[in-house]
Order: sequence, then structure tokens, then C-alpha cells
Amino acid sequence: MPIYEYECDKCDHVTEDLRQVAQADEPLACEACGNKKTQRRQSEFAAGTSQESGGGLPPMGGCGRCGDPNGPCGM
Repeated sequence: MPIYEYECDKCDHVTEDLRQVAQADEPLACEACGNKKTQRRQSEFAAGTSQESGGGLPPMGGCGRCGDPNGPCGM
């Protein structure tokens, strides 16, 4: 099941939810303010290359938005 991101129309908080594809466009209440008007947004992800090709995979647990290896950036 994919993880979808929903941005609140009121407070701009981004809520993530693990949902089936058929449920992707169903409304989701904002976890910060409870507003029921949220918009599904394009998810961002990090991708790396193998060590053999000179690159490296991002560390596990790093932020998928900013790449910070210490975790979510709070955006």
C-alpha cells in the first residue's frame, strides 16, 4: 500500500496516510487542526545509487523531503 501526503487548506500541515490506491482521493482530516479540507499532494522521495557506482544510498530513517540523515525536517 502506498503512503499518500495530504496538505491542509487551513494550516498547511502535511499529514501522511497509508492507504489503498482506491482510497487515495477520499477526504482525510488534518492531524494538526482537524480541518476536513485537505488536498492530496505529490509525494517527494529520495533515491540513491549503489556504492559500486560511486554514490551512496541515503541513510535509513533520513528525511524524504530535505535528505537530512537525522530525520524529518519538520516542513
